[in-house]
Amino acid sequence: MERKSDMELISQKMRRLAPEQDPLRLGTGWKPEDLEKPQILIESTFGDSHPGSVHLGALAEEVREGIREAGGYGARYYCTDICDGESQGTDGINYSLASREMIAGMIEIHGGATPFDAGVYLASCDKGLPGNLMGLARVDIPAVVVPGGTMNAGPEMLTLEQLGMYSARFQRGEIGRERLEWAKQNACPGCGACSFIGTASTMQIMAEALGLALPGSALMPAESPDLKAYARQAGRRAVEMAKDPRMRPSVLVTRESFENAILVHAAVSGSTNCLLHLPAIAHELGIEITGDTFDRLHRNARYLLDIRPSGRWPAEVFYYAGGVPAIMEEIKGQLHLDVLTVTGKTLGENLEELKENGFYERCAAQLAGFNERYGCGLKKEDIIRPWDRPLGTGGSIAVLRGNLAPDGAVIKHTACPKDMFYAVLRARPFDSEEECLDAVLKHKVQKGDAVFIRYEGPKGSGMPEMFYTSEAISSDKELGHSIALITDGRFSGASTGPVIGHCSPEAFDGGPIALVEEGDLIELDVAGRSLNIVGIRGERRTPREVERALEERKKNWKPRKRKYQKGVLRLFGEHAASPMKGAYLEFDNE
Repeated sequence: MERKSDMELISQKMRRLAPEQDPLRLGTGWKPEDLEKPQILIESTFGDSHPGSVHLGALAEEVREGIREAGGYGARYYCTDICDGESQGTDGINYSLASREMIAGMIEIHGGATPFDAGVYLASCDKGLPGNLMGLARVDIPAVVVPGGTMNAGPEMLTLEQLGMYSARFQRGEIGRERLEWAKQNACPGCGACSFIGTASTMQIMAEALGLALPGSALMPAESPDLKAYARQAGRRAVEMAKDPRMRPSVLVTRESFENAILVHAAVSGSTNCLLHLPAIAHELGIEITGDTFDRLHRNARYLLDIRPSGRWPAEVFYYAGGVPAIMEEIKGQLHLDVLTVTGKTLGENLEELKENGFYERCAAQLAGFNERYGCGLKKEDIIRPWDRPLGTGGSIAVLRGNLAPDGAVIKHTACPKDMFYAVLRARPFDSEEECLDAVLKHKVQKGDAVFIRYEGPKGSGMPEMFYTSEAISSDKELGHSIALITDGRFSGASTGPVIGHCSPEAFDGGPIALVEEGDLIELDVAGRSLNIVGIRGERRTPREVERALEERKKNWKPRKRKYQKGVLRLFGEHAASPMKGAYLEFDNE
């Protein structure tokens, strides 16, 4: 086998093949001596698009300085992500999931057109981070991820996911405009991902759990000097990795790495959107991860993290309690400790090293500062529960199947009232979120209803979040414990309540969700992992009778015209895989 010291860097091979490369780089600001160094791609979603990306430019400079210190040269490339929160409630949210594919595509283009020896990838949020993880898998050079951290909580520990509740309460007349404006002006006090375990926070945690981020770096306070130190360390590490073929994602990240990540996902009660992103990332690496993989691993897992939206505290305190390493210590007996990580060491070796280098003591000191700021007395065990005192068992999500969702649907049962774990409900179908939200806010939806929002899947409209409707339901004291919301769309990582998403096949493809009619009886059984139509127009029927009724309806069902006839959303709608496969772009030859 070729020794690492004998390997020629790919960047130096390319210089011989493309004589124009040297003068073009000199014209960009490189110095002649830089051309001989290991060349490191620095990818980030930096931009003025939202708080999770606005600070990444400064972190990229720290990465670049770390690369320089280690004897390399860092080249900055950008592909800014969008903000689901800023487009929420408009058709702009339809671009959200498609943007993941575009970010992955641009990273592929950047790394493919001009090869580099290693890469550092910086992102914080919902689609930017999974897009970077997919992109780095395609480029497949030694790679290290720098998660962009979390924003601090506001006054009264206010965090952004509570704004949906404030908005719904205002529209119902329960609070005045002044209180709503107070919430708007204080929910995002600084940069970083929103301070709850939504999709952004979940995917930062997943990057570390997969072994692609430095140990302890996920979901740090974004304004902490510690995060800058991690960024600089990542730059130095990238130069060290440049000649190590084991550090290529296709070698480093294995099925066991994904199983570790899913077990961490269960322990933190991660976002349901992770069931879109991890399968899509795995697909880029030739590994099959499905909703069934999540369901299997969650069944025997323990839910430990008491952080919003399922828990009590803002995500800022996650790092103060020890972050991903502290979670992993609690579930150590379930993990594959021998998997290799970006440090060049195994997961088990990383965990031992953190205990020896004072990591947990530094975290505890910052928890003391948080307690002083808010006048509370939080202990680590209040945030990350011990293994023998979990918040719950059976993980945090379940995949439901049945005649309504033959290919599956997803529920986050840790955020669902226990009295909705089993229910038989009356169907109230709507063909858009706008119609459904209006009905909920005007009390046209009653106790015992199963509210459907359909034609919102990847092919139907890009698979937007149903955030406002889910918040309107969960914040209603009566409806939040007596109805279910079922959709082929998805939910925000902040969503709570009896909400079921990713219902597959989606309505646009003529899945059973498209055939549901007013008054049909819907049986939800979380423990039994089932979601079925059990009655037609209010009357109980046998499974065979229901099947025949659906067959008749399918004969009369007509496919809808595509909502988008051009551009990115047309491309996404034509090629998106099923939600339960990850909604990545797939083509006929796959």
